[in-house]
Amino acid sequence: MSMQSYDQILKPVHDLLKRLEYCLEKGFPIIPNYLVTVKVKDIESIIDTLYGALPQEINDARAILRRREEMQVEAQQKAEKIVMDAQNKANQILSENDMLKAVELKAEKIKEQVIAECEEIKRRALDDAENVRLMAADEAMRTREGANAYVERVFAYLENAFAEQLQVIKNGQDYMAKMKSDVDSNFDPLKNNYPQQDGNYSENFNI
Repeated sequence: MSMQSYDQILKPVHDLLKRLEYCLEKGFPIIPNYLVTVKVKDIESIIDTLYGALPQEINDARAILRRREEMQVEAQQKAEKIVMDAQNKANQILSENDMLKAVELKAEKIKEQVIAECEEIKRRALDDAENVRLMAADEAMRTREGANAYVERVFAYLENAFAEQLQVIKNGQDYMAKMKSDVDSNFDPLKNNYPQQDGNYSENFNI
């Protein structure tokens, strides 16, 4: 999944979570930082919208799982009905010994056919569920890879920003050191503490 599609999926969910946080923050506190009252309709609206914002793959997977359960129930009901019908038919002709064996054989064949159909339905349902699981796992892997790439870009940006700030600090330190060196080299303690004497100084002390 590309970073753009990743953001398109998660941004609506993130926005709804922020709305939920806002409702909790604006709720009336009963016990501070523990228990607050909120408007039920607001929370229910956010939750309904949150379900609608989930990726379509998740909704498709849930639909397939529900259909698998329905198919299993239908197959079980069909098998029970066929077996019950066969049993009823067999009970009706119990007195007819010649027909009883044929009915039992037919019922057994029907039972085997129903079991085979149920196994086929079960196998197809499991295959469908496995395909959905693999698709979901692949989608999750691509989503995780996109998130990792995004984190790496953020870390690279922070690393460059820190390196630039460290360089600015080092340049400032170098500049201050240069200024100190220039001041030290231009400072002459004798020249600064004793004024320059002119040529008439010695003439004032002739004996």
